[in-house]
Amino acid sequence: MSIFSQNIKLLRKRKRFTQDQMAESLTMKRSTLSGYENEIAHPNMQALVVFSDYFNVSIDTLIKVDLSKLAESQLNQLERGYDVFIRGSKLRVLTTTVGADNEENIELVAEKAKAGYTSGFADPEYIKVLPTFRLPFLSKQKKYRTFQISGDSMLPIPDGAYVTGEYVQNWNTIKDKGAYIVLTLDDGIVFKVLENRIKSENLLRLHSLNSLYEPYEIAVSDIREIWRFVNYISLEMPEANEIRQDIAQSLDMLRREVKQIQTKLNL
Repeated sequence: MSIFSQNIKLLRKRKRFTQDQMAESLTMKRSTLSGYENEIAHPNMQALVVFSDYFNVSIDTLIKVDLSKLAESQLNQLERGYDVFIRGSKLRVLTTTVGADNEENIELVAEKAKAGYTSGFADPEYIKVLPTFRLPFLSKQKKYRTFQISGDSMLPIPDGAYVTGEYVQNWNTIKDKGAYIVLTLDDGIVFKVLENRIKSENLLRLHSLNSLYEPYEIAVSDIREIWRFVNYISLEMPEANEIRQDIAQSLDMLRREVKQIQTKLNL
């Protein structure tokens, strides 16, 4: 069966439509629709446009991408109109895992697994051996993954924290000043605040929360995955904000000195 026939059948069933119902919606004979689904007939360009408009999915996706291999979260994005072929970029098929209940897991990429993830992120055999868990307060309609971060560049989020991100299919939706996990082949996994310059310069500018670290830029062509920050889990209590404490102590000392000067002047 061709990719096109598989796809329109899959999309029809996801709408819970019979062939009769779908044919009526498309103003098409049921026998014609059945012919397309069973690969007895082949659609012309006009028919492809009709299906593309109806499902809000590009013709490229309908004839080139096997939708049955996409994760549920990706299919949901596609059905909501986020078809990246329409935006002129290549569809990114995410390797993912599901539980016994056929719901998607949250895979955990711990510190020791980060190096392997850089090369194995698209390998189903690698992804399926990662530890998995669920967070009941997160949407079942989106795809999440958790990464353990290292270093102090994103303080007050501490070194060793587990940061959960939502998979970003369309990078044009990245919001300035938003926190994201970015995977590149050269730098591996980094957690940064992003400045979106894709449309103007075809790159992202990465900022740290810790002002001691200078921002830097990454070309879109070097990026493999982006995950939008959702939450983090840490086994450690956050450290006290020493800078604020120093300022407060300095102000308190200054007040005392001013008070002493005033007292001397009044003598």
